[in-house]
Amino acid sequence: MTQLLIIFAAAAAGLFFFEDVRDVLKLWDIRDMRIIWYGVSIAVIVILADMAVMKWFPSHLYDDGGINKKIFSKRSIPHIIFLTLLIAFAEEMLFRGVLQTHIGLWTASLIFAALHFRYLSKWLLFIMVTAISFLLGLMYEWTGNLFVPMTAHFIIDAVFACQIRFEHVRRDKHDEHVESREKKSPESL
Repeated sequence: MTQLLIIFAAAAAGLFFFEDVRDVLKLWDIRDMRIIWYGVSIAVIVILADMAVMKWFPSHLYDDGGINKKIFSKRSIPHIIFLTLLIAFAEEMLFRGVLQTHIGLWTASLIFAALHFRYLSKWLLFIMVTAISFLLGLMYEWTGNLFVPMTAHFIIDAVFACQIRFEHVRRDKHDEHVESREKKSPESL
């Protein structure tokens, strides 16, 4: 639902900021190989950095209050792929395609971070989401192609959403295994 609002906001802002629909279409170039080189490379760097943060910092500093777990833990992989594609498209269209194009990289990045309001009370998450937003914005600045940051955004979100899903499945299987062992155990009789 939120992503549909973001798409609507992007469309409305786009009508205001862009003189012609063709100007919006110029932001997208599927034939640009930098989609792969920059988009995938930056996604891998962000994922590795995020994993390092999870390893080196206490979990309370990067815990989002369980919102991402609620969103992704019980969804199928195709549904996760669909949602993360929608999220990447909607957010990149609004924040890079419309806002950054017209109000600048820093302002768009800060608005992006602020809209992830659940991170505002967690300094580490806020810094991370602001840095990632800035990095996605830089990729757009360098390439002029929304597919590049959208690809990176999609990969980052999809990897972490799938990780949440797999952890949920693994935890459920572990719990089932423990329960079945307890039922079979003579000590439980």
